[in-house]
Formats: sequence, C-alpha cells, structure tokens
Amino acid sequence: MAAAAPYRVALVAFPGIRAFDVSVITEVWGTDRTDRGAPAFDLRRVAADGTTAVPMRGGLSLHPDRTLGWLDRADLVVIPGLDDHLTPAPAPVLEALRRTHARGTTLAALCGGAFTLAQAGLLDGRRAITHWNLVDLLRTRHPHITVVPDALFIEDDNIWTAAGTAAGIDLCLHLVRLSHGAEAAATIARSMVTAPFRTGTQAQFIEHPTPRTDRDADALAAVREHALCHLHEPLTVADLAARAGMSPRSFARHFTAATGTTPLRWLLDQRIAAAQKLLERTDLPMPEVARQAGFGSEVTMRQHFASRLATSPRAYRAAFTTVSEAGSSSPIAR
Repeated sequence: MAAAAPYRVALVAFPGIRAFDVSVITEVWGTDRTDRGAPAFDLRRVAADGTTAVPMRGGLSLHPDRTLGWLDRADLVVIPGLDDHLTPAPAPVLEALRRTHARGTTLAALCGGAFTLAQAGLLDGRRAITHWNLVDLLRTRHPHITVVPDALFIEDDNIWTAAGTAAGIDLCLHLVRLSHGAEAAATIARSMVTAPFRTGTQAQFIEHPTPRTDRDADALAAVREHALCHLHEPLTVADLAARAGMSPRSFARHFTAATGTTPLRWLLDQRIAAAQKLLERTDLPMPEVARQAGFGSEVTMRQHFASRLATSPRAYRAAFTTVSEAGSSSPIAR
C-alpha cells in the first residue's frame, strides 16, 4: 500500500516577519521526526517572489522555495508574527490569503500575524486574539474584529489566531493534534522539550499574581502531580485543598493565580488528555477508558468530548488510533 502523502504546510513570508515565529513553525513542521513515529510534513516557505531572500531582524534572512501559487496545494497556511505590528503585507500576499480562505484551507496566525489577517479583511466580524500588549491596538486599528483579551489561541471560521510568543508554540502543537492526534503532538513536544498542551489563558501572565511564597508554589506543584497520578480516582477541590494544607477557597485562588485556570477545569483538561492517549494507544473498551481517565462513565466522557473537542470518543479513536500490541492494555504512562 502506498504511503500517505506528507501533510503540506505553507509558511507565508514577507519582509518584517518575526524570526522567532519562523523558527517555531520550522521546528514543528520542518523537522523530520518520522523515526520517532511522528507524521511526515512538507513545509514550504512561500513568498510573492519565490527567489528573493526575505530580510528579518538581527541580520537574518529567509530564502523562500515556493511562490504564492503553492498555497493552492497547502493543507495548512501559517502566518508568522511581525516585528512591527503595523507592517503592511504585500498586496499579492493579502489577496492570496483571501483566496486560500475561500477555498476552505485552514489559516493560522501567530502573535502579531493577526494584523496581517486583519489587513486582508479576514477577521472582520470574527473573533481573534493577539499578544495581550497588542489587544488595544488591534481593537483600535480594526474595530470590526471581536478581540478576545485573554485566550492562548482561538478559532473562528477555520482561522486560528494566537497570543504572543510561547502561545504560538501552543497553537502549532494544537494544530498538529487536530490533524494527526495527541500522540503526534506529544512526540513533537517532547523533542522540543515543551508541554504538549498548556491549560489556562494568557490572563495568567497579565492579571494574576504569582503565589505568595515558595511553600505555596511547591504545595500546588505536589498537588498537581498527585492528581495526575490518581486521575482514575474521584478528586474534589476539597480533597486537593486538604492535600495542599489550604482551605478550598484559598486553594482555588492560589491555583488559579498559578495556572490561569480553575482546579476543576484543569482536572478536566488532564482527564481529556489522558482519555485521548488511551484512545490512541490502546484498544481498551470505552467504559474502561472512561474509568482510567477518571470520568466515571462512558456517558460522562462522551459529554465532555462533545463540549470540549466537538467529537465523540469513538470518532476520535477512529481518526487517531495508533494501537500497538505491546501497549494494548497498559495504564496511562506518566
């Protein structure tokens, strides 16, 4: 049987794009990790002029290998952020992005790349996010966009936008997760020495203070580790607070300050991630997946998959199963 064609990703390049974002996109989709079980990707650097080097800050330059016509073939188009967030994109780039979206191709902008999509008119009437320090500027310059102030990344009409810097990594890994499954994203994340999935919002970096003492931080870290090792057990905020030596109210306040999300939402995120791993790696029956991930019942797990992932556990397994004989009945590896 012929091997599946590599997933085609286009990095849109023009003068003023951020070198960091280019590096993130290249690290996620431009590094061959097929020997570690990761999928094959075909990353192309696309520019209006496919032969002229694109200058970037710091004396760096990017050499495109395709013209904008290659966007017709891409499965995913990624737009890096900008060093100057008001940098005008070339008219051919904006027109190509409009045509690409009209064809139904997924578009993703990292950090200030949202301004490029806004210039193309693709965010008008839609929800979008950018770095927290640029939220007001995006609102002022493009008042027809519904700017979400604190998400790490969001999607609207197959257009993804992300908050600043590290959130671009989060979005790239999330897009891998959507196209190839949680295990593929985890493989790439391990290689990058980063978390495959971060909970919370960028509000944790701009609104919440850090825990008051190192003791509080250590206690919260120990509680999270305990929860990850005991996901299959009933866990309540009161139980976790008692383990941290805090009242439930104080624990919830410190937990949210440290993670940007509530204890219950964090716990649900971990259980969904655990269920995704089991569905991909094992052939366990659904009730056992639900039990090991801590949902209690298949019905509860199905409800959470529907609300958070817009799919069912069975559909997720059908799309992303990677069952191996050696791991067909083993518990979650942590």
